[in-house]
Amino acid sequence: MSIARTVPRLAAVAGVLAIAAWSGLHAQQAQPQHGDAQYQPRVGQTGKDVVWVPTSQALVDKMLEMAQAKPGDYVIDLGSGDGRTVITAAKRGMKAHGIEYNPEMVELAKRNAAKEGVGDKATFVKADIFESDFSQATVLTLFLLTDLNIKLRPTILKMKPGTRVVSNSFGMGDWNPDEVVTAVEGCNSFCRANYWLVPADANGKWKVGDSELVIEQKYQMFTGKLTTGNVIAPITDGKLKADEITFTAAGVKYTGKVAGNAIKGTRSGGSADVAWEAKRD
Repeated sequence: MSIARTVPRLAAVAGVLAIAAWSGLHAQQAQPQHGDAQYQPRVGQTGKDVVWVPTSQALVDKMLEMAQAKPGDYVIDLGSGDGRTVITAAKRGMKAHGIEYNPEMVELAKRNAAKEGVGDKATFVKADIFESDFSQATVLTLFLLTDLNIKLRPTILKMKPGTRVVSNSFGMGDWNPDEVVTAVEGCNSFCRANYWLVPADANGKWKVGDSELVIEQKYQMFTGKLTTGNVIAPITDGKLKADEITFTAAGVKYTGKVAGNAIKGTRSGGSADVAWEAKRD
């Protein structure tokens, strides 16, 4: 087995062991009360893809803050567990939805939402996250192991540019986050929050007047070249922030917005900016 394949597997195993160790210390705190007829989850209980460990309320608050989630947003939580992220978003005036595979957890989350007075605003469904459509979310939250995040990554990257994604503790492989918070006051375990902004798809060949622009994109960063006649200018500082694109070629800075197979923007042109447009082949 190659090292390249071994390292992600070891990272996933380490994540499982870390969760399991933490779960062993806290499992007793989540045991059902004697005579309680309603379902009560147990920290560390096994699920379809991961064991259940709740996100601390302090980190839930930080994750929504990092995403700048506000009324008008649609928050979807993948693996919503007891519903705390969805309920918190709903209490802040957002449309919020949880996808959870365990039907008992779904019912628990609905009861919790009702107790918090947002039973009509926080919705939950029993479903497999890998078979669910969450493309309408403007904010996506998750607490899954890295290998599961990587499995979801192609679907997330097809979401609308500007979609905000926040993960508790675990990353997306070589898709580096735009922001990381490593310590949150009031959080004792699993206190790292990773934030990504889904970039537009700008990869490929573009016609810019009589020139050809080639973009080689890797997530929110890209390289490439701008060719005009026999002159080839390498691209530097290529970045995508949602649908906003910026790069420099031949000493000229280009800015613009990507809309499908078109880019429109301005470029520095001496004393005044000049409009430019590009069409993807």
